[in-house]
This record gives sequence, C-alpha cells and structure tokens, in this order.
Amino acid sequence: MDFQSVKPAVGVGRKIYIETYGCQMNVVDSETVMAIMAVDGFGRADDLRSADVVLLNTCSIREGAEQRIWNRLDELAALKRRRPGMVLGLIGCMAERLAERIVAERPAVDIVAGPDAYRSLPVLVGEAVAGGRGVNVELSKEETYAEISPVRLDTAGVSAFVAIMRGCNNFCSYCVVPYTRGRERSREPETILREVRELFDAGYREVTLLGQNVNSYSFGEVDFPELLRCVAEISPLLRVRFATSHPKDISDRLLETMAAASNICRAIHLPAQSGSSSVLERMNRRYTREWYLDRIAAIRRAMPDAAISTDIIAGFCGETPEEHAETLSLMREVGYEFAFMFKYSEREGTLAARTMADDVPDGVKTARLEEIIALQNELSLESNRRDVGREFEILVEGTSKRSDDKVFGRTSQNKVVVISRGDHRPGDYVRVRVTDCSSATLQGVEI
Repeated sequence: MDFQSVKPAVGVGRKIYIETYGCQMNVVDSETVMAIMAVDGFGRADDLRSADVVLLNTCSIREGAEQRIWNRLDELAALKRRRPGMVLGLIGCMAERLAERIVAERPAVDIVAGPDAYRSLPVLVGEAVAGGRGVNVELSKEETYAEISPVRLDTAGVSAFVAIMRGCNNFCSYCVVPYTRGRERSREPETILREVRELFDAGYREVTLLGQNVNSYSFGEVDFPELLRCVAEISPLLRVRFATSHPKDISDRLLETMAAASNICRAIHLPAQSGSSSVLERMNRRYTREWYLDRIAAIRRAMPDAAISTDIIAGFCGETPEEHAETLSLMREVGYEFAFMFKYSEREGTLAARTMADDVPDGVKTARLEEIIALQNELSLESNRRDVGREFEILVEGTSKRSDDKVFGRTSQNKVVVISRGDHRPGDYVRVRVTDCSSATLQGVEI
C-alpha cells in the first residue's frame, strides 16, 4: 500500500494509544505507526481511558518479555468487555512470531500486524471496526519506512532514535530477530540525513542511529562509517550515538571516523554474549574470544576515553562451569561500564531450539546470572569511581527522579550525571566536575 494514498476515513474522530515493549527499534516503530495513523485521521490518546484503539508493540527476544504481553492482553480483554467499541491490536515481533496462536487463543485481539505491515494498519483497523479481524504478518525484503517522519513520543525533545536499517542477516542460534524482522535492508542515506536535519532544526541535540546490526549498514557506495561521518557533520552541536554493533563489523575505519569527530559519542555497545569461544561457536556469533578482545584493544587505541557496554547471556545450551568462568574473566579483562544481562531463554524456531538441548538447569542459570550481575556492579562502581574529580560536558535531559531541585544529563560516555537545577533546561550543554558516585550514577557540580 502506498503510504500517501491512505485517505482519512476510519481514524477521523478516533484516538490511538500505543504501549511499547522491548528494544529501541520498537520505540521508533511505535513513532512510525503513530505517523501512519495520523494520516488516516487518528489522534493521539494520552491514556487508555481516552483511546478508541489500543496497540501493544511487542518483543519476542525472551520468554519473559512475551509472558508480560500475555498477561497484559488478559488485562486489556477485561477492559474491552467494559468498553465493547474498543479495538485491541498486537503488533511487532511477537505478533509476527505467534500470529496463529494469538488469533486462536485471544479472541479479544482484533488486529495482528508484523513489523513490515504497519502501512496496512488503517485498513486493518477498518476491518476490526466493521466486525472482522485484521491480520497481516507478511515480511518484506524492501520495507524501511524511509519516507515517513515518525511522530516523536518523547515530549522532552532532546534525544531521538533514527532507524537506519531493518532486519538482520546474522542468524545467531539463540535469536528470533531474523525470523520476526526479516533480512537486512538499509535506508537511502539522504532520507536519514533529512530526518536528522529536521530533528536538529526542531531542537533535538542528540540522535541514536539504530539497526539490529547497525554497523553493517550499506546503501550503494555509502557504508556505516561514511553515513556516521555525514550525520556528525550536520552540526557540531548534535551528539551522535549508534546501537547495536556486532563485533565482527567493528572496523578500524569506523573507529577512525569516531575518533575524528568530537560530537560522535565515546560509547560503544559491543555485545559479547559469552567469554568462551566454544559457546560463541554454538551461538553462531562468528567471532572468537580472541577476536573480540582484539576489537576491544582497537577501541582503546583509537579512543582511550571510550566507554564500552555489552550484553551477556547466562546458561546457554551446554554451558559448562569452565565456560561460565571464561565469561567472568572476559568481563574483568574488558572492565565494562554497563551490561544487559539475562538468562538464556529458548525461542521456538531458532537454530538452538531445533538442534541443541536447553540443558543448563534453571537454578544454575540463575546462580550464574547473579554472579554476572554482582561482578558487573563491581565493575560499574570501579569505572564511576575513576571519574570522580574529572570534568565532562553533559547534555541535560530532564529533572532528576529523586529531586525537583536537580537535573540529569549524560556524558559522551553515556553515563548519567546529576547536578543542581540552576537555570538549566533540557537540551543545554553544561560543563561539570564529578564529585561523587554510585554504581549507577555520577553526582556533579557545574564549573
């Protein structure tokens, strides 16, 4: 369907409310959906009570994420019984992965749409309003939503996500993303640069370029280092971040591009998943522990002040105590500033689910995860203590959750610093000195 051809009809006089679960890409997708629905006349509902259409934008990366959605659907089904005119939809990765089960087991769900089917949502809502059910989970090899300007849901107006590509070609054995989001395809660079320029002109001062494997971006002769350079050149007042990187694609040229531009943030999220080469092989990660550490060393050479964060999975198929110990030793050797840490969760349809036994007992997974979390808390505190007494420039994002008299901002290294409010507003750059810290937050004063 041509996005521009959708005529205001079903949405006129109706309001839509979107709940977003999961990754940053889902945030962008929700903003894209809001833009598509606005063309059909839908307004934005600030809460469930005023919504005619409620959409859950879902995540399938772990079993726990899906269980939250099942529970939420039960709650919304009860609400719908009290409001029979409400349209309830499930969109995103879980909708793509479990469409048949959702249709069979959740009669309250009127709409099921996968990540490549958002242009059809006005039509699907129309089908639901007419008494039917709207379902579209067809994957696309071309869809990037490139020309759609997302309706930003973050009202602070400081930092925005910009999706530069969709899908993934890596097929890590534990991961559902290639099955729920399809194969890699990159947006035309000019559409990305236009979107970033519009954001900067609207007052945004930070963008995060997003992709399931962002540094494999490629469109014609433009690769990711070149795109990153072009985005950074839009203005020296614009901070540029990106996520998520795959270790096999962290090239020296990318690091040189980052080091050459002061407004490209000194923070790299580089998922390791495991510190054991044998586990990495079973995960189909396509690098070894030694390769990963070589890339860490390259980052340190190019940008000694860079912060490195990671993802860690505890208890993957066949993981031995020795392999778990290798993960702990990798964490110590790298000294991560931050980490996302999870127990392995088998996902139906993945290579691991088809060919490997999920044979690490849940209690062992939990114990290993607790070790990983405890170690990362130590590493985060050590890193933050090294920052006490140092000076940084922060970009103010908003009011501190603990005090209206304070605001918080982030350093280039993506660390949160809390300072006195003063006259500072979101979007201001402030030079600060760090005076104290916890494992999660830095305290500072303006200088």
